[in-house]
Amino acid sequence: MKKGLSISDLCFLDWGPLSFSVNPAECVGLRGASGSGKTLLLRAIADLDEHSGTISLDETPCNSLSGPDWRRRVAMLPAESSWWRDTVGEHFPEELEESRLLVEQLGFDSGKVFDWEISRLSVGERQRLALVRLLQHKPRVLLLDEPTANLDEKSTELVEQVISKYRSNESVPVLWVTHSREQLERVSSRSLILENKKLSEEVAG
Repeated sequence: MKKGLSISDLCFLDWGPLSFSVNPAECVGLRGASGSGKTLLLRAIADLDEHSGTISLDETPCNSLSGPDWRRRVAMLPAESSWWRDTVGEHFPEELEESRLLVEQLGFDSGKVFDWEISRLSVGERQRLALVRLLQHKPRVLLLDEPTANLDEKSTELVEQVISKYRSNESVPVLWVTHSREQLERVSSRSLILENKKLSEEVAG
């Protein structure tokens, strides 16, 4: 039975202890000034950086799994994605039908985009394609670090729709970092604020 993502007494560097939870199929927003530690928090939850405390998914502790196994379940989409091969298609070796559907839902031509050179992609195109690359592995938690920061209004709408559909269909917890209050009002049920290395829930109104 799904219990969601639970963080208890999480400490990393000199942040914390931080405690909160994200329920299955829930999207929680995360706001804070630049440099407040939002990305560091996501990296700690994804077990990319050293941390202490307890992180669990559906009551399975992070430290009971290897780092790669945990990150297959608890997947982080960074603000700037990495690409290590020459073409888009080389990053999708299986080229699943689902990946083709996702690229189309995000505004690409699935008959052409896999042949594109990575060097020709804009930052926004890389962001959208990185989301496809993440979702094709069916993660059970999404940690999203400003996934629409470099997108225009139309592309932002497409990304929000794809994430909302995945969250609902797969019943995954989502932690969404953005500076936009308007976006959080659209995509999340509640928001957390990271300030002075402490976490608090934003009060509506």
